[in-house]
Amino acid sequence: MAKKKEVSEILEAAREDNRTVLTEYESKNILSKWGVSVAKTILAKDELEAVDAARDLKYPVVMKISSPDVIDKEEVEGVRVGVSSEIEVRQAFEDLKLNTKSFNRNAEIHGVVVQEYVPEAKEVVIGIIQDPSFGPTVTFGLGGVWIEVLEDMSYRLAPVSEKDAEEMIKEISGYPILSGVRGEPSVDMEGIVNIIKKISELPVEFREISEINLNPVFAFERGKGAKVVDAQITLKK
Repeated sequence: MAKKKEVSEILEAAREDNRTVLTEYESKNILSKWGVSVAKTILAKDELEAVDAARDLKYPVVMKISSPDVIDKEEVEGVRVGVSSEIEVRQAFEDLKLNTKSFNRNAEIHGVVVQEYVPEAKEVVIGIIQDPSFGPTVTFGLGGVWIEVLEDMSYRLAPVSEKDAEEMIKEISGYPILSGVRGEPSVDMEGIVNIIKKISELPVEFREISEINLNPVFAFERGKGAKVVDAQITLKK
C-alpha cells in the first residue's frame, strides 16, 4: 500500500504541473517503487550534486538532461555517455543545459540525471499502449536496430501472468537471438518476464497511466537479470 501511495504522489505532482509526459527520472522512480529493475539513476540539480552522484555510482557514468519539455533527449544533444572524471561531469552538466536551451530557450530544466554505466547486453523494448477497443495493451520486441528492421512485436492485454509474459517472448520471430544462437548464451528470460509482468500491472492499478515506453531494456546473460535503461510514462489527457 505504501508503494502505491508513493507512485500516486509522483503522478499527482505531474498533474499539478499540467503535464502528461513524465521525465525519465520520474518514470524510473515509479518503476523502481513498483519493483521493476532499473539502472541506478540520480537527479542532480547542480554541478556539485552531479559530481557527488558520479562518485556514488562509480565512473564511468551516463548523464542526461532532465526536462519536462524534452521528449527526445538525443534530438537536443542531451546525453553524454562514458563520463569518466569530475572535470568531465562539470563540463557535461553545463553542456547539456546549454544544448537544451539552444533548442528551446523556454525549456524548464529540472537538472541532469546521472546514471550508472550499464554494460552492453541484448536490447529489448517493453511497453504499454492504449488499444481503442480493449484498453491497456502490453507490447514486447527486440530493441536496437532490430526493432526497425524486423518490426517484430508481440501483444497481450494488461495485466499479464508470468505464463503470458513467457509466451510473448517466445512468439516473436527474433526469439532465437534471445535464446542463444551459434553458441551464444541465452539471456535471462526470468528477468524480462518480471519486467513485463510488473509494468502490465501499472495501468490497471493507476488508471491515469496511458502509455509506458521502456527503451532500451538490457537483458543480460542467464542469472544476471535485466535492467530498464531508459523509460517514459505518459498520462491520459
